[in-house]
Amino acid sequence: MDWSRFAQQMASMARGLLAQESVNATLERITASATELVDGCDAAGILVLHDTKVETLAPTHRLVTDNDLLQQQLGEGPCFDTARSTRGERVFRIADLSGENQRWPTFAPQAHALGVGSMMGFLLFTDDEDFGALNLYSRKPGAFTEASEVAGWLLASHAAIAFSSARTHAQMEHAVATRHMIGEAMGILMGSRHLTEDEAFDVLRRYSQENNIKLREVARLVCEQGSPP
Repeated sequence: MDWSRFAQQMASMARGLLAQESVNATLERITASATELVDGCDAAGILVLHDTKVETLAPTHRLVTDNDLLQQQLGEGPCFDTARSTRGERVFRIADLSGENQRWPTFAPQAHALGVGSMMGFLLFTDDEDFGALNLYSRKPGAFTEASEVAGWLLASHAAIAFSSARTHAQMEHAVATRHMIGEAMGILMGSRHLTEDEAFDVLRRYSQENNIKLREVARLVCEQGSPP
């Protein structure tokens, strides 16, 4: 691998990640970069594991989604092992899924049947019960080398920072939008029912609790209909 050229590409990719306007755009840039920068990588995606349920983000190929669903269906596979690890494993590399595999006797042959010859994964985050990893796939056994792993690890390091920043920004935007909508709904109730600010908020809060509906959703209904349904 030409490490000088790789470093230039990585720097350009890092700048590009920070320039993305949304979480989805950031993730898509991450997975596209994996196929461009990591030798042997035919497809990439980000797997988020919520307890035992998987969510596939920014897949570059259907193979990624199919493989993630396979792990969920079987409850077995490298991502599940990494998420459950007590040793803090951050990287896995499976050289060959075409032969017998003692660690994943059910997953390995079915993954190979999907077209996976070898794969690598890099931990991006752990958040309460959630786990996220950048997964790279090759159709060929033995496609990922030590150099591939180093390149993937460097990419994942940049990706983890950009992903965290994008998630934080999105959460802040969501919080601001929620506050604005609740404020608007309170204003509608104050005007239509001649309530004080505290009384208007209490109407929203009680309806939310009694009907098990999020406060933001109650506020949205008030903004659309003029009052809780």
